[in-house]
Amino acid sequence: MKITSAAVSLNVDDVAASAGFLTRHFGFTEQLAAEGFASLARDDACLNVVFLRRGLPTLPADQRDDRAGGLILAFVVDDLEGELARLRSEGVVITMPLTEEEWGERAFQVRDPNGIIVQLVDWKGSGAQSAAVEA
Repeated sequence: MKITSAAVSLNVDDVAASAGFLTRHFGFTEQLAAEGFASLARDDACLNVVFLRRGLPTLPADQRDDRAGGLILAFVVDDLEGELARLRSEGVVITMPLTEEEWGERAFQVRDPNGIIVQLVDWKGSGAQSAAVEA
């Protein structure tokens, strides 16, 4: 098998709201769009984010009414504190403050208008150095 690209598809109630949020605050651009559908990308990301309107008849019947719940859309960034400050200045509500895990992950979270959790992450915490030494 050869994988040539990757995407995550999320069922939401308001495709335009989620697409606008990632475009406005995270630098994604709309690659394709149609009624109830938007595919977003960034040049520096290996992943497209696709939003599908819940109830879309092209979805299999057992998936049509599902919501993208329990999922965290995580992006690793170079300047975590800078992104936190930028999003705050843009009026984005931080729903999980900047935290550091013992294994070195540092992260904070926001939610888009449909409740999708977007997490920005780096691996610069003190635990990351310990884990690298142990390996």
